[in-house]
Amino acid sequence: MGMSDYFARLRECVGHDLLLSPAAAACIRDEAGRILLLRRGDGDDLWSFPGGAMDPGERAAETVVREVREEIGLEVEPVALIGVYSGPEYAISYPNGDRVQPVINFFECRVVGGRPEPDMDEILGYRYFGPTDELPPMHPCCVAKARDAFGFHVGDAAFFR
Repeated sequence: MGMSDYFARLRECVGHDLLLSPAAAACIRDEAGRILLLRRGDGDDLWSFPGGAMDPGERAAETVVREVREEIGLEVEPVALIGVYSGPEYAISYPNGDRVQPVINFFECRVVGGRPEPDMDEILGYRYFGPTDELPPMHPCCVAKARDAFGFHVGDAAFFR
């Protein structure tokens, strides 16, 4: 799914100016504890965690469930908040000129159904990575989330970056 109607209406008003955007992302692990990363199809060939922007009226936990379902076809249940990521260093510039500074709620999620099936539009592929694997090219925020995910255990206190 591309830009929501809500963000399309905002973009009509502000053009390509920087928008602050609440968002949610999922840390999904396989049986071996490796983390799931997705290859994005938005032109920059970067990999990321499943996730995206909140829609009006949504809770952050609902956002992560919806985004994972839309992007990779898995049903998940958020079980812990790993951390919250914000700041200008995490701003994103898209190929069309749009700029976004997200505030990302990063959840540890448990798979409760479905099979990984990329939508082949927004998501072109996926792979699980372990802590000793070389990670693919990622946005700086995803690098921080990957580092934190490898060190996180359910029951740890969430942190803010």
